[in-house]
Amino acid sequence: MSREKQNEGITLLGNNNTEYPQTYDPSVLETFVNKHPERDYFVKFNCPEFTSLCPITGQPDFATVYISYVPRKKMVESKSLKLYLFGFRNRGDFHEDCVNIIMNDLIELMDPAYIEVWGKFLPRGGISIDPYCNYGKKGTKWEQVAWDRLSRHDMYPEKIDNR
Repeated sequence: MSREKQNEGITLLGNNNTEYPQTYDPSVLETFVNKHPERDYFVKFNCPEFTSLCPITGQPDFATVYISYVPRKKMVESKSLKLYLFGFRNRGDFHEDCVNIIMNDLIELMDPAYIEVWGKFLPRGGISIDPYCNYGKKGTKWEQVAWDRLSRHDMYPEKIDNR
């Protein structure tokens, strides 16, 4: 496959005139071809500067969002993911909604074998909220992996002093 064909559809990476979205827009997400579709492997993004707004008070919420997935044919391009996540900055959603929206958009974009999204939100009002969601492609071994990981998720929570 030619280099041009592999990078078809990628318009943001290397673009020096990047415009940061002011609103949530999943259409900013771009993909590229997975060069190793015959192999299962994880890709993990650590996004320590995620920001959204409380839908009730309008106050900002800050989190590190972890996105891990096992690609199939398509992979998400990281700059487009950064811009997509930036679009949550002015959006009012509960923490649980944020991680589920992100996961659903990435499933629709890539059709991964497996994906999980974990938001580790900083405390506000003395409480931190760390929602986790995952998905394994139906009818594959990853469907069972998703259940196993979910049912054993965070059984050993971290100490609060590591935030």
